[in-house]
Amino acid sequence: MRILYLDCFSGISGDMTVGALADLGVKPSTFEWELSKIDLGDCHLHFERQTRGGIAGVKFDVHNGATHDHSQDDYSQDDHSHEHEHHDHDQGHRGSDHHYDHNIDPETHEHPHEHGQHDHHHHHDHGNEAVRRISDIRNLIDRSDLSDFVKQHASSIFQRIGEAEAKIHGASLEEVQFHEVGGLDSIVDVVLACVGIEALKVDRVRCSALVEGQGTFRFSHGEYPLPGPAALEILKNIPIRQVDIPFELITPTGAAIVAEFQHSIGPLPEMRPATIGYGLGTRQLPNRPNALRAILGELEETHSEQRIVEVQTNIDDLSPEILGATQERLFQAGALDVFFTPIQMKKGRPATMLSVLCEPAALPMIEDILFTETSTFGLRYREMNRRILDRDIVEVETPAGRIQIKIGRQAGRILQVAPEFESCRVAAQRSGQALKRVYELAVEAFWNSHSAYVENSSAPVEKVVELPH
Repeated sequence: MRILYLDCFSGISGDMTVGALADLGVKPSTFEWELSKIDLGDCHLHFERQTRGGIAGVKFDVHNGATHDHSQDDYSQDDHSHEHEHHDHDQGHRGSDHHYDHNIDPETHEHPHEHGQHDHHHHHDHGNEAVRRISDIRNLIDRSDLSDFVKQHASSIFQRIGEAEAKIHGASLEEVQFHEVGGLDSIVDVVLACVGIEALKVDRVRCSALVEGQGTFRFSHGEYPLPGPAALEILKNIPIRQVDIPFELITPTGAAIVAEFQHSIGPLPEMRPATIGYGLGTRQLPNRPNALRAILGELEETHSEQRIVEVQTNIDDLSPEILGATQERLFQAGALDVFFTPIQMKKGRPATMLSVLCEPAALPMIEDILFTETSTFGLRYREMNRRILDRDIVEVETPAGRIQIKIGRQAGRILQVAPEFESCRVAAQRSGQALKRVYELAVEAFWNSHSAYVENSSAPVEKVVELPH
């Protein structure tokens, strides 16, 4: 199975994604040809090989052709050295006017805040910007000659960004406006990211846990915390952590690409790497390369067996409220499962057996929480093997809204389809339908969207819009 693994050790943005795909071997001519199928006017793609922190990769950028000096471009069909330092993340941090206010200094043509990934290198006339709404962008994509795969995923990515912005600003989706310049950059990044993934003919896309910087960044409306509001909204239910770098590392466009394509989030799976590419950001970051690593290869089919530890203790003198709080702490510390069993101890005293399942590496922290948060004087534990189904999270569209579903498969066969409770609960509240009915709608939508897989149960399940083979 052909897999694309995005290693976001320094965050992710739309332009870094395009640069990484170019470094994997998608030719600049392919990007240019596909981009010519959508009416974006005269824009020029620039791919350049550079280094960040000792790592060579592709820096991608896009320029308005009317104002860009093409003679300065080092461009050839065989040069996989481009990266688009577009500020999709800027799309995510606009003010309360429900539009994207670029706030560019007219002297430097740069944003007044610092970004770990992206600095605008586009020289435009910002005084006469038109704006695009989400419907304008959808129409632009729908009227193009792009493939159905690119159209569907590009529209979905903008939908995610628009929904995040609308929620943050308390506006409707159609009130969110994209300035023409920012919209151009975003459309190019999103479309070319979809083009590159399709061109590589991958079966699955997996991503590492995401890394974001710390602190704040300044826009015209004041200081905003990191992670940026839009990126954080888009990345709900996706693992993210912060590192000691005072710059924004994850843009809304990068976040939306991850949310759209990720088949799963986690460490590098067991695979045979064939090609490795790096998409570069603009800034030189302290202590790490400012790059997105993309690994293309074959996924090894393995038995999903793990070595885990079961920790148990009997408690008869602790408030149930404290036990509940302890359960939350244990899950935060990496517990795979935490459960309570009613038991009777000596002299007929009712008690609770607290059981925790965890990986061996998490055992010291689990033990510390149990000793400090409960009244126990001792723990018992044993190592055991567990066999689990391969698990994936996909999204389906239902009459009640978008719902996440957990898929369990073994050797490629679908064995379990389980809607996620929290996703169903939100959809039930929003739609006014019974929770039980929402569960039924989610399962129906999944199988309707994957009818081809019902007849061929050995085929892998991907997202609702399947990745090309």
